[in-house]
Amino acid sequence: MPTWDDVADGLARLADEDRFTGSVLVAQGDRTLLESCGGLACRAAATPIHPGTRFGLASLSKAFTAAAVLTCVRDGLVGVEDRVEDVLPASRRPRTMSPEVTVHHLLSHTSGIGDYAEEDEDLPGYVEDYAALWRNRPMYRMERPDDFLPLYTEAAPTAQPGAEFHYSNAGFVLLAAVVEEVTGREFVPAVTERVLRPTGMVSSGYFRSDEAVPDVAVGYLPRTGSEAPWRSNTFSIPVIGGGDGGAHATARDLDRFLRAIAHGDLLGGDLSTQMRSRHVPVADGLWYGYGLYVRADRGFGHDGGDPGIETVARHLPDRDLTLVALCNGEGQLAELWPLVLSAL
Repeated sequence: MPTWDDVADGLARLADEDRFTGSVLVAQGDRTLLESCGGLACRAAATPIHPGTRFGLASLSKAFTAAAVLTCVRDGLVGVEDRVEDVLPASRRPRTMSPEVTVHHLLSHTSGIGDYAEEDEDLPGYVEDYAALWRNRPMYRMERPDDFLPLYTEAAPTAQPGAEFHYSNAGFVLLAAVVEEVTGREFVPAVTERVLRPTGMVSSGYFRSDEAVPDVAVGYLPRTGSEAPWRSNTFSIPVIGGGDGGAHATARDLDRFLRAIAHGDLLGGDLSTQMRSRHVPVADGLWYGYGLYVRADRGFGHDGGDPGIETVARHLPDRDLTLVALCNGEGQLAELWPLVLSAL
């Protein structure tokens, strides 16, 4: 079996070949088993990636949204079995949504609501290229949950509520609206105050792409040829993250978050257990909890992919082990992640 030194050597080789641009962390309790950074956070300025570099997380951010909702449950502001139409006014929810959809359904991807970025290629609303959504819509205007509503308010449902798992970005956008409605706060400050700060994620946040924020990795799109310029993902994703993705974090901060969920530090024991419970089957040996994928070995976490971004984070509670890989490019995890897992 490869050692962590072997994995580090492998990552270094990939970085030398420009096939790994990112940050990898493996931590067990207070011990760091592996911490490896490679490539450039900004190619224009030749800024190297380091352990303090913050990466766009794409859909890995859904775990923060779910945690924010559960803090509202903890505080008695909303219940998981509450119907969404009883929480949100008609102006903030899709017109095609079944009145039976609950907060639980949104958290577990079982609402059946139509998506604004459908990932099932067999459905009419399939979006092959997420960046294409913003070619005729100003991405700089996508700042709040309600800004996305026109994109899916008339979308046909995919299933009855509770019938099956169907991944839904729109469902988590709607959860961000729920957080806003019950707290009276905009989503970004609400999730920052309720999730990021209490779990010690002091380096993390939802950073606008049009603001000069230090130590934030630029996401790079695949080059169209060996002589083609590198292009950033600035115009390929919304200007700021929200309920379904787009937060930024360091690998260390993700370790802090996952451990807080594992130990019940943020939500308490019962809600933390609910968050990482097997609410709906996804595939053989894989279930979805609330904003988290859950595996047969009780490991939990999430991954993410956006134009110019690939991420994955997982915690194995039985081994007190966290694994994180964050990349500011595409097509890297397919080789990198199996290399990391080979030392387990």
